[in-house]
Amino acid sequence: MKKEDTPSYECLRIENQLCFPLYACAKEVVRRYKPYLDALGLTYTQYITMLVLWEYGTSTVKALGEYLYLDSGTLTPLLKKLEERGLITRVRDRQDERNLNIALTAEGEKLKEDAVKIPAQIGGCLCITPEDAETLYRILYRILQKKD
Repeated sequence: MKKEDTPSYECLRIENQLCFPLYACAKEVVRRYKPYLDALGLTYTQYITMLVLWEYGTSTVKALGEYLYLDSGTLTPLLKKLEERGLITRVRDRQDERNLNIALTAEGEKLKEDAVKIPAQIGGCLCITPEDAETLYRILYRILQKKD
């Protein structure tokens, strides 16, 4: 085999992988949320679920899963815990019992008052300018193929 026929393994170096810094940054950002979310008694996944419900008020499990990129195997136990805490209700749809409707309770709505300061707290602990954050946001949603 000639040298020019030898495959280059340069593409397999971890520093050449786009997926690695995305993965590592996602873990780091979630880690930084933890102390603020612990104060609310929420995990990060519960928090993003509550964000959707605070914005829309109600959702089906299917729509919630699509919006958050989570499968029902992840959502079901998460939603059960939120319901046990009295933050949400889960009710079968009367027209189609295959659909499970999720709604905030008064307690879940009240938690929003405590959560409102979290975005600013997180913004203060990330080493990124608001302009870079906006650019990164657009790029990440382009990767996810969502409209910005």
